[in-house]
Amino acid sequence: MHPHRDHAHDHGHDHAHDWWRRVAHLLRPHSHDTADKVDTALETSAAGLRALWISMVVLGATAALQAVVVVWSGSVALLGDTLHNVADALTAVPLGIAFLLGRRAANRRYTYGYGRAEDLAGVVIVITIAVSAALAGWEAVRRLLDPQPVDRLGWVAVAALVGFAGNELVARYRITVGRRIGSAALVADGLHARTDGFTSLAVLAGAGGTALGWWWADPVVGLLITAAIVVVLQDAARQVYRRLMDAVDPHLVDRAESVLRATPGVRDVAAVRIRWIGHQLHAEADLVVDTDLSLIEAHEVAADAEHQLTHAVPRLTGATVHTDPATHPGGHHHAALSHRRRGHH
Repeated sequence: MHPHRDHAHDHGHDHAHDWWRRVAHLLRPHSHDTADKVDTALETSAAGLRALWISMVVLGATAALQAVVVVWSGSVALLGDTLHNVADALTAVPLGIAFLLGRRAANRRYTYGYGRAEDLAGVVIVITIAVSAALAGWEAVRRLLDPQPVDRLGWVAVAALVGFAGNELVARYRITVGRRIGSAALVADGLHARTDGFTSLAVLAGAGGTALGWWWADPVVGLLITAAIVVVLQDAARQVYRRLMDAVDPHLVDRAESVLRATPGVRDVAAVRIRWIGHQLHAEADLVVDTDLSLIEAHEVAADAEHQLTHAVPRLTGATVHTDPATHPGGHHHAALSHRRRGHH
């Protein structure tokens, strides 16, 4: 039987959000990964949750107005943009539910808490995006095979401008609130909404082409919008799959190993495991220490190691560190440290 000791600390979280390559993300369609939608600041901020719902209302109203014009005009390009906005608006529903559920404390049945609800929300979001892409693509292809006139081009143009304005309004609001509460995720979502506005401008271009007598302009723009939704779907599905499979960025593991090896008293790092629980990271590490250390000394090494680890790896709010002697001549001692850190809000 090996001795085992637990040690818990509460530290302030510096909220140094290392948000995954946002600059590159601006150059491609946005992701609906749940961890990107709700970060630590958003989780604990009423302003962040309010921004989520207000964004849903604005995008929902925009899509509703566009839907009316779709019925009037028969524009499949506008239909695609409408479905895109509907999908974006609906992402707030499962995310909001997951966000509220994630506030529940861990219990004896759900010992890690309810953070996984965000992953389930991600699955719902992927399905929503897939349905919108299928509907938009089907209507665009059907219109190419069976051309139909597009009526009320003026209203189509107005609806396209409304779509652009709605997304820009949401973008400005998300960015403003995100910067005020320190939520990099909300700022990024605002930038994503801004890029969605340009999809609406594509509808305006399609209406212009139709006005010039190019009957194929509207369904072709509809297909282009469908392609954009498919790219979003592919990116979202990949990220949700990786989250469900406990995948993490290998650079996080490299960083964790580097920090642990630099901790005084650590001779080697036998293993490091990191996993997402909702939008927070949890780590487990096995360290090798000198054989002549007492249990208290081994525990101190573990305490120092987990302290360094939780401060060096962004979003790492929990760490369990085990220490083992370098050799096992006749006996074996084992010290473990379990740490759960909550940030100040």
